[in-house]
Amino acid sequence: MTEKTRRNPKQARAQATVDAILAATFQLLESEGEGRLTTNRIAERAGVSIGTLYQYFKDRDDILAAMGERQAEALRQKITEIVLAAPEQNAIRTIIQAIMGGIEGSPETRIVLMDALFKARGESIMSEHHLAFVEAISSRSDLKLVLGRESAFVLTHAVICLLRSAAAEPELELDPKALEDELVLLMESYLIALGARAEKAAGKA
Repeated sequence: MTEKTRRNPKQARAQATVDAILAATFQLLESEGEGRLTTNRIAERAGVSIGTLYQYFKDRDDILAAMGERQAEALRQKITEIVLAAPEQNAIRTIIQAIMGGIEGSPETRIVLMDALFKARGESIMSEHHLAFVEAISSRSDLKLVLGRESAFVLTHAVICLLRSAAAEPELELDPKALEDELVLLMESYLIALGARAEKAAGKA
């Protein structure tokens, strides 16, 4: 029996424990909200001892950040799949739809998870998690443009910042489909403007 084979059962059990802790945290956030969320309640719901929980996470915020990271990673993979499979003309809307639906849970839960992730990893995580978005836009042959650092920054941050604001202001009662349309219009208009600017610059060269 190899060393790798001997380690696998232990690793599988550890992953199952982590999964149970994260699932319990999500359930508690959805049913009771962040205010009542404690490591003791998470451990109880997950069916593990508090000591076991602390073997994997240092505190409650660490658990929330791990949940946010997991969901953000799933979103990043989904966007990559869209980039590879979606027709160019549909890429922007499809990606925005993926971003809007990429974080599970109620608006309150999404805010908690994303805030915890930003607190743990910093604002730079926005660029890390949306390089696929930039790749999709850059490959649009009909626009014939190359994104500079500044325009890429706008594209990777505009949608996310607007969606974070929308989630943080539920009293506005924004219609998700109408918001999606506006975000698509925003991105398409910006990209068309970038293309026009690039053509104008090429004409002067």
